[in-house]
Amino acid sequence: QVQLAESGGGSVQAGESLTLSCAASGRIFNSYAMAWFHQAPGKGRVFVAGITLAGGTTRDYADSVKGRFTISRDSAKNALYLQMNSLTPEDSGVYYCAARAAPNIEPWEDGYEYWGQGTQVTVSS
Repeated sequence: QVQLAESGGGSVQAGESLTLSCAASGRIFNSYAMAWFHQAPGKGRVFVAGITLAGGTTRDYADSVKGRFTISRDSAKNALYLQMNSLTPEDSGVYYCAARAAPNIEPWEDGYEYWGQGTQVTVSS
């Protein structure tokens, strides 16, 4: 059974940076795709970034975060990260780590079997 636990959220000013971490326990294989989702208040979960190590490293980003966010993964530590730069108030919300037992990155939440509890990010203007 896979369990995911996010950390690193907090409150920052617009323009600042945060790094989110996701610790995975259980058997996470390099063939599993992993992703970050964002849930703004009153809205559903939206894909932010995904990564897979199958056949080399592939990353995918939502257009809204390209050039600002970087997803990375440390297989030895069973960890996933999201470096967030130039944060805006629109980036506020809960960020979830997700994993799926397949190598391809999916940009919708139904594609992922495993979820963390989320970590809150608040960006003030």
